[in-house]
Amino acid sequence: MRRYGRGRALAAVAVLTTVGACTVQTEGADSKPVSPERVDATGTTPGPGAAAPPTPSAPTPSASPERTPAPPPQPPPAPAPALWTRGDTGRDVRELQARLRQVAWLFDGPTGTYDDLTERAVKGFQGKRGLPPTGETDTVTWQRLLGMTKEPGQWELYLMGGQQPDMPDPRCMTGRVLCVSKSSRTLRWMVDGRTVTTTEVRFGSEYTPTREGVFQVYWKSRDHVSTLYDSPMPYAMFFSGGQAVHYSSDFAAQGYAGASHGCVNVRDEKLIADLFTQVKNGDKVVVHW
Repeated sequence: MRRYGRGRALAAVAVLTTVGACTVQTEGADSKPVSPERVDATGTTPGPGAAAPPTPSAPTPSASPERTPAPPPQPPPAPAPALWTRGDTGRDVRELQARLRQVAWLFDGPTGTYDDLTERAVKGFQGKRGLPPTGETDTVTWQRLLGMTKEPGQWELYLMGGQQPDMPDPRCMTGRVLCVSKSSRTLRWMVDGRTVTTTEVRFGSEYTPTREGVFQVYWKSRDHVSTLYDSPMPYAMFFSGGQAVHYSSDFAAQGYAGASHGCVNVRDEKLIADLFTQVKNGDKVVVHW
């Protein structure tokens, strides 16, 4: 019985050894059980000497984006080139003045000369519309004015009057004087510095200019006719050679589209007829700018 018992004990050991081989995978005599922490994310076990997977680190906060610097301020745009400025003359200036009259920024002329009144009118027009009030007519100002006005006709360009006389020349402030201003195209009849009558006048062309200076009326001719040009010169008051202040039917009909041969033309016949009775030989005549 003792021998039989020992045999059963050996068999039991064999059974236990076989069962243990199914639960533990061995590799060589010195193999050790694999720790669960050594299995990677794919389910495989790293080989000997393999480095352990890196420990995940906390995410690094991203740096704040760099701010784009603001662009430098741009210089103001250059002013538009001037078309006409003070002192300019010509048909274009006349049209500018006629259009300024249409929008009630100018009440004199047109004269065809870019004078101080025109400059002030342009400056006012510009300021009202938010444009730089330079007083010079640039392309922007001109286009704005064109959009607000109509093409002026012959009457507006040459026949409209109403211009105001400028300040009298100091030489006109004493005595009895026919004070003639080329800049405002007006004639004042003045007595001791007081203006008695004012009227519009026109002058000679550049080829037959009206002389400037201080003169005297030396001859009056009620129904004069020019022997040089064979043209009537009613109410003529001669002051320098063949030049005189007189009524002109051509001025009355054509306005400033024409010119005299050097005389001072008046187009208001009633006024010049009355003036003819007041002016005497020896009265002073001052023709100035």
